[in-house]
This record gives sequence, C-alpha cells and structure tokens, in this order.
Amino acid sequence: MRRELMVPVAIGLLLVVATAALVLWLNRGSHLVLDGSVRKVRVLGVEDAACVVVVDFRVANPADYPFVVRQLALILDVDGKEQEGMVVADSDASRLFDFYPQIGPKYNDSLLARQRIESRQTVDRMVTALFELPEMKALTRRGLKVRIEEVDGPVTEIVEKK
Repeated sequence: MRRELMVPVAIGLLLVVATAALVLWLNRGSHLVLDGSVRKVRVLGVEDAACVVVVDFRVANPADYPFVVRQLALILDVDGKEQEGMVVADSDASRLFDFYPQIGPKYNDSLLARQRIESRQTVDRMVTALFELPEMKALTRRGLKVRIEEVDGPVTEIVEKK
C-alpha cells in the first residue's frame, strides 16, 4: 500500500470505530433484560414423591423501559435433566406458609404475571413451585433457574450459583 493512502485509511477506520462505539453507547438502555441473583432456596417435602421449592431472588431492570412479566417458570436440574415445576399462585403460597411453618417466614411477595418492574428499579421477589420428585432429589439438585419472560419476548434466566 502506498504511504499517501495509509493516513486517510487509518483516519477512516478510526471514524468507523468511533461511530460504532457512539451508537452502542447511546443505545445501552434499550436492552430489555433483567439482572438478578438467587438469594435463598427452601425445599419442603409435602408427600413421598412431591416437594415444594421456594426461591427468593433479587432482580434489577437496568433498561430505560419497564419490564412487564408475561410468564414465570422455576426449573431444577436433577440428574442432568431439567424439570419445570408447577408455579403456585401467590394466595396459595401464603396458605402454604401458614400450613407449613417449618418452611420459614414469607420474606417477599411473589412475582406475578403482568407485574411491572420499572426502569432502573431493583426488587426482591419470590417464586413457589411444586415438583413431582422426592425432597432429597430437590436438595441434591445440580442447579436451579428462574425463567422470566417479558410480554414483548425477551427472556431472562436467573441461575443459582452453587
């Protein structure tokens, strides 16, 4: 390449990189995904082959737009297979805490469908699910995921760190 072309090409590449960086920086609040962490997991055997799992978690919405929950799922990784539990309604979860005091107190409200997590907001919530597996299998799980789907399609998965 000739020397007189190297300087204009370098300047052009620098302008392209600077423009791309500026566009990404200006759109940083448009990405609608939640940040979160699992705080506490409680397992209670209710029958020989069934257990209830209660997960308390914290989520933050770093986007400039509200996150509206469409669907919520709790998934356990048991023996290398993912098993989705049947999410319990908030009113039934309250009764569960009243009926089984050994599970402990109800620290947070349940995350519900159509609930909004406003922009730049951090909230503590819980999800309760019934699994058709023994309590010991749930206690020796390989992992746990809380999957939260937004009404417009984005999905967030909060993974338990063991």
